Amino acid sequence: MKMGFYPKLAFEGIRKNKRMYVPYILTCVGMVCMLYIIMFLSDTDAISGIIGEGTIRPVLKLGGCVIAFFACIFLFYTNSFLMRRRKKEFGLYNILGMGKRHIALMLFWETVMTALFSLAAGLFCGISLSKLAELLLLNIVRQEVSYTFSVSVTAITFTAVVFSVIFTLLLLNGIRQVRFSSAITLLKSENTGEKPPKSNVLVGLLGIALLAGAYFIALTIKDPLSTLTAFFIAVLMVIAGTYLLMTASSVLLCRILQKNKSYYYKPNHFVSISSMVYRMKRNGAGLASICILATMVLVMISSTASLYFGCEGALLSRYPREINNDFFIDPEAGAEALSDENINEMKSVTDALAEKYGITPKNAYAYRSAYIAGIIKDGIVETDASNADIADVLTGVWQFYFVPLSDYNKIMGTDETLEKGEALIYTYRAGYDLDRIAFKNGQSFKIKKQADSFVNSTSAAMSAVSTMLIVVPDLSESIKGLEDYADHNGDPMLNLRYRWIYYFDTGAEDEKNSEFANELYYKFNSAESLSKYGLSYCNYELRSPNRKDFYALYGGLMYLGIILSAVFIFAAVLIIYYKQISEGYEDKARFEIMKKVGMTEREIRKNINSQLLTVFFLPPGLAACHLFFAFPMIEKMLLLMNLNDSSLFAAATGICIIVFLAFYMLVYRITSSAYFNIVNGGKEE
Repeated sequence: MKMGFYPKLAFEGIRKNKRMYVPYILTCVGMVCMLYIIMFLSDTDAISGIIGEGTIRPVLKLGGCVIAFFACIFLFYTNSFLMRRRKKEFGLYNILGMGKRHIALMLFWETVMTALFSLAAGLFCGISLSKLAELLLLNIVRQEVSYTFSVSVTAITFTAVVFSVIFTLLLLNGIRQVRFSSAITLLKSENTGEKPPKSNVLVGLLGIALLAGAYFIALTIKDPLSTLTAFFIAVLMVIAGTYLLMTASSVLLCRILQKNKSYYYKPNHFVSISSMVYRMKRNGAGLASICILATMVLVMISSTASLYFGCEGALLSRYPREINNDFFIDPEAGAEALSDENINEMKSVTDALAEKYGITPKNAYAYRSAYIAGIIKDGIVETDASNADIADVLTGVWQFYFVPLSDYNKIMGTDETLEKGEALIYTYRAGYDLDRIAFKNGQSFKIKKQADSFVNSTSAAMSAVSTMLIVVPDLSESIKGLEDYADHNGDPMLNLRYRWIYYFDTGAEDEKNSEFANELYYKFNSAESLSKYGLSYCNYELRSPNRKDFYALYGGLMYLGIILSAVFIFAAVLIIYYKQISEGYEDKARFEIMKKVGMTEREIRKNINSQLLTVFFLPPGLAACHLFFAFPMIEKMLLLMNLNDSSLFAAATGICIIVFLAFYMLVYRITSSAYFNIVNGGKEE
């Protein structure tokens, strides 16, 4: 045969199966476009030198790797629908005398045509939209925009290599399926699996157990640091549990409906339930895939949107005032350096220097503290890391801050009183329910009261571990015993440290704040001041310069969340579409028989609605259930990024669910019409 015969045959195969091929090719184009845009943004000069560049580029590169990995998995999944539909055609070619080698050659040309068109169209769309995507990113992260158009050769090369590998793997997989199947098997491929599957109760119970375990982890986790580890475990359990439950319960659901005679023996239910029984095992996997994708979309959009729109609140939590000064005491100087006389002198020097720059401290607060890390077990704090298990060190570490009652009352405007051995506590990022706390190497305290609030601290906001503020009558007396851990080979868990903080607003311009803070830094970090005031070092942080960093990080995450959500939504829609189309072709013969025995078009429509509605809304329903139980865990993870506004996250989650359900119903209407057109005798394209 002439070599031009196979490309022509391949083109005709694509054209005649355009109902299946067009969405598949559009998916490939979309994936190529998305990958190019993400890799272009990670490589573009437009973000070079901007504040947050070191955050944005790694986030985008990670997103590109996620898209590449997902594209490989998803294109294999969607390609399986194509192969299932084409196998009958390949079997017919084989019976008519075309060898497996020639079929493989035809597959090669189909893959080459699809790959070339997808890469060309995808890269064209990606390059065309890249500037728009760049402008959107820069606006989200609040950076100055540039209107210079550019093309990234690196992004083109990476995208071309990734999809060349994917299409090569798809071709090899298609050749493998044809090579190891007989002509008869290929001809009957669309009818395989017609034996009604049995509902496996054990599989269903295992799925329920996995989901229950994941939900239990999500609801009971208390420590934000351990949430990171638990989250990935829970995600794996949810994915496995969803697939097992959907596969088993969908079959069981159909069996239950069949046994319900008042429901089953109705014209609009009989055919639909009978049809679904034969393919529910395969449908279960598809429904589970849609559910997982829906869950991923809802989690990503709700969390990243909450971070972005709560960015200002997170910034205020991390940087409570415009200028945040931390004076760290030398361990050798000890608690004596926190005397009223020493503190008042450091404050006077700071205020005098501020006056030099025309700055008047406003909304100021200051307090002394001694702090140490430890692990709580049954109300007893272990401060010696050598006596702690590695699991406790990784997940159960707390940071404890001892604050004198006089400073607490001054800051909070209260008049609390404490007897010796009593304390007030305030916890951040985790709760504490016992009425007593004791330090194994120090003092024991009866908890008189738990405070509802306290001023923010930069160190608590920065720390990944939970924090407990312990307000005590006398600082020196309360830390007795812990002073033995003033220095121990630099291990942070074994170091008792002392600090005085002085935070205030200025209302001044950023440049003036920076000049003042710099001079303050050099003044207190001079050898003379360190020795005079018993300091180890002095540090300051300014809020304003870090605002752009926050918006760069949270904006970059939101942008990536939007891109990935668009990819996952597109994937979910395509799964639904192929599910409807493939089932439409499978059910067409059955409905033709029913039409011959008197079923009207209206009854066919009712049948289709019954069949689709029986299972179609299971995925978003279960996805919403997943999100509901995951809410406490995600909320604690957001705490690690200084988002303390639970109501904002709850509102974002609710809005995302409503919007997603509206979109899902639109997809239902479109795909159900496609299914109806096929089974009602529409032209097979």
